[in-house]
Amino acid sequence: MTSYGDARPSGRTPFEEELMTAMNRFADSAETPAFDAPQIERRTRRRRTVGIAAVAAALIAAGGGTALATSAAGGGSSTTPATSTAAKSDATTMLYGEDPTIPIDFAGWTLEGAKTYLLKTQTKLGAVTEKAAGDCKPGSVIGVSPHAPTIVHNGDTVSFVVCAG
Repeated sequence: MTSYGDARPSGRTPFEEELMTAMNRFADSAETPAFDAPQIERRTRRRRTVGIAAVAAALIAAGGGTALATSAAGGGSSTTPATSTAAKSDATTMLYGEDPTIPIDFAGWTLEGAKTYLLKTQTKLGAVTEKAAGDCKPGSVIGVSPHAPTIVHNGDTVSFVVCAG
């Protein structure tokens, strides 16, 4: 062995050269690992597909649960018409959103169902007044303020008139 203090023309000391030689011999003698690219790709696709299916199932379950809760709370008429305009005389229709506006007809909804829907639209509950009306179900919504053609946005306050019975 030579002295370790002398630098070679390569710029490495003899120790560094011996170390590099030993590392290269080890790397050359080691077996390459088995590597099956198609198998790895299939496994990745399968995991991704299962993950997407799980997320979709969770969203469907949450949506179905929400629809079930809405219908159980008396908001069975929560399906809104496809048109974005409402009649000016419709005192139970609220126009929500911006472009396009979504008409929400609260006629016949229970107050609890209407409150739940206000949470979804991020609006606030205002005054709730009871009014005696001819033939309506007690506790059902018979009026909303502001109503069409006024447009309601997130954070706005919505008041209801419910049937006193």
